Amino acid sequence: MSEVEGGCLCGAVRFRARGAPKRVGLCHCLDCRKHHGAAFYAAAVFEGTAVQITGTPQSYQGRHFCPTCGSSVFAVTGNETELHLGALDHPSQFTPEYELWTSRRENWLTPCTGAAQYNTNRLDD
Repeated sequence: MSEVEGGCLCGAVRFRARGAPKRVGLCHCLDCRKHHGAAFYAAAVFEGTAVQITGTPQSYQGRHFCPTCGSSVFAVTGNETELHLGALDHPSQFTPEYELWTSRRENWLTPCTGAAQYNTNRLDD
């Protein structure tokens, strides 16, 4: 069984996930962009039971961050935990399979090669 690890900038919040993610994707929606302060959001989505969190993160609408350094670390939606690729110790181990909200993608960004493109949200889970 494979494992991935990561955490915030200061190390106060850490995570470990076991097994393979259900999916890996990018999102260009305004909520994700505002939350991350970036042009898009990238995450590996795991079953919530596969993820162990250490430390005491704070949250806003399911988006969890370190209260000490402010790093955005993970999000929880239903029974899934989205681990932010930028918070992984080794972010290049995953390649996005899809992009959401491409209608909002900045014109200076090109589509992710090989990734399914969705103008808004995915229709399937």
